[in-house]
Amino acid sequence: MPTLSLKKIHKSFGPTVALDGVDLELREGEVHALIGENGAGKSTLMNVIAGSLQPDEGTMELDGRPYAPANPLDARTHGIALIHQELSLCPHLSVAENVLMGIESSRWGLLNRDKLNARTNEVLKTFHHADIRPERRVGDLSVAARQIVEISRAIAASARIILMDEPTSSLQRDDVQHLFALIRKLSADGISVVYISHFLEEVRQIADRFTVLRDGRSVSTGEIASISDDELIAKMVGRAQQTLFPARTNTPGETILEVQNLAAPPLLKDASFTLRRGEILGIAGLMGSGRTPLLRAIFGLDAVASGRITIKKIGRDRGTPAMRLIEGLGYLSEDRKGDGLTLNQSLADNVTVTRFGSCSRFGWLDLSAQRKQSEQLVRALKIKTHGVNQAVGSLSGGNQQKVIVARLLHQEADVLLLDEPTRGIDIGSKAQVYETIAACAAQNKAVLIVSSYLPELFGMCDRLAVMTRGKLSEVKPIDEWTPESVLQAAIGTLT
Repeated sequence: MPTLSLKKIHKSFGPTVALDGVDLELREGEVHALIGENGAGKSTLMNVIAGSLQPDEGTMELDGRPYAPANPLDARTHGIALIHQELSLCPHLSVAENVLMGIESSRWGLLNRDKLNARTNEVLKTFHHADIRPERRVGDLSVAARQIVEISRAIAASARIILMDEPTSSLQRDDVQHLFALIRKLSADGISVVYISHFLEEVRQIADRFTVLRDGRSVSTGEIASISDDELIAKMVGRAQQTLFPARTNTPGETILEVQNLAAPPLLKDASFTLRRGEILGIAGLMGSGRTPLLRAIFGLDAVASGRITIKKIGRDRGTPAMRLIEGLGYLSEDRKGDGLTLNQSLADNVTVTRFGSCSRFGWLDLSAQRKQSEQLVRALKIKTHGVNQAVGSLSGGNQQKVIVARLLHQEADVLLLDEPTRGIDIGSKAQVYETIAACAAQNKAVLIVSSYLPELFGMCDRLAVMTRGKLSEVKPIDEWTPESVLQAAIGTLT
């Protein structure tokens, strides 16, 4: 008998059908991969199981008995915990308060801080992350560290079924391996895991069985070892896999951005490089190495302590984001929820916000022009939405990411600063984003990519540098690097 059984689950949001008859069986102690393109219904299904959403039709059974959670707390009392793709932490509270929320140790109505911190330390030992301490405020942590806190909260709840929606999207290699070791231990203890990931190599490493969702339907299920990656991708997208990385033949032109000895403490200590028109330059490195502060400092989001930034042969010691927009720089943040999007505003507003002048007259927004421009980019990037007036917060995570890419295209920036541009999006969407980036380079734009995904860097970049403990290595042609040498440089062992 399966631990959890779902039959013919349907869920609609007005005219949008998110789930159109999903079947799923989860066995005791198994790791079950849920695979599909962005907008296929994966996150919606997880929210139904976790009690955040009520299905319109269909039945669920837990241990052979009817299961219909009224809310997330009800699901949690049944032993089901959800780790969201978009983090759901309280930034003003401490790590310990977030990890043990709802199960805190207390006496006479007061928190027992010693027990709270001790229990949190037990859970955090799994990850060996020096920056995460029980008493530290969650809002002061990096995105990767916050992801670990979210995972730790589910572990602390002693759940018997854990739903993981893209849990490794912000984790570095060592933390991913710690997480996988923990998942294997949980599985050996009889705890079941539903695991959503767009990284098929991860799925093969950790999952026993799989279910593929396409357009809100479950189209295939089976043992992960019995199917190839090409077959999985064909089932996800409904067609055979195409080449992921586009061929590129353009020759880089004149230097458009030059960075000299840039420092933005505490993480960025020294970075120097040049970026040319038509070029894609990659920055590799571990989380917390200073990659993100480099892009933020260039775009004027972080204060620069020393160094010089030269844009189009004009030197700038300091700059604000507004100035950088005027100078032709565009920025894609790794934290689309915190920095990248205004979630309660429409897709059209988010796409056009950095260049309202293209769709306004005499200071008034021309809604018809804004709609037409937005719809053109929605079609080009195949963003799944029921209209450009839809709030961005109601889109899937991957489609939100494509909205940010659409904004850069609408902005017509000359220099694209991309921090994890394909974070949390599926194979098919990645190919679209890669084609878009390559097209930008072919149009004589310059692209700087920060990425944790080495195949992405090797498949797209002309040159590459590695950030280690706040210092950027020498920039070298991509064919002078290997995955091994990049990792050695990232951990500081390359001589």
